[in-house]
Amino acid sequence: MPAAVALLVDALCVIVFVVLGRRNHDEGEAAAGVVRTAAPFLLALAGGWALGARRRRPPAGLSFGLGVWACTLVLGMVLRRAVFDRGTATAFVIVATVFLGLSIVGWRLVAARVVPWGRRRTAD
Repeated sequence: MPAAVALLVDALCVIVFVVLGRRNHDEGEAAAGVVRTAAPFLLALAGGWALGARRRRPPAGLSFGLGVWACTLVLGMVLRRAVFDRGTATAFVIVATVFLGLSIVGWRLVAARVVPWGRRRTAD
């Protein structure tokens, strides 16, 4: 899988997380609000990708995904609190941990079953 596609899927995971959260809290789905809410996590995602790229792991691989998830979650929460002056309530951290983990790591697990190591499985 091309790295650009994997990055796009990861970014979509963050955007879906934000849109669903904003909808659940009646904050609306206006683009500006979504961008403002997603910004710390998208910046953290970029940081996770930069760190993963330095380790030369395949972007669609599980170890890359685990690192991206951890960085997106931890750095995203730090940025949200320290730079964007938004809350990090315990319930929010738990929901973010679960959702981002299931989505960022989950799509890689599904992709590995469908296209392991970049090759389609053949019928035996």
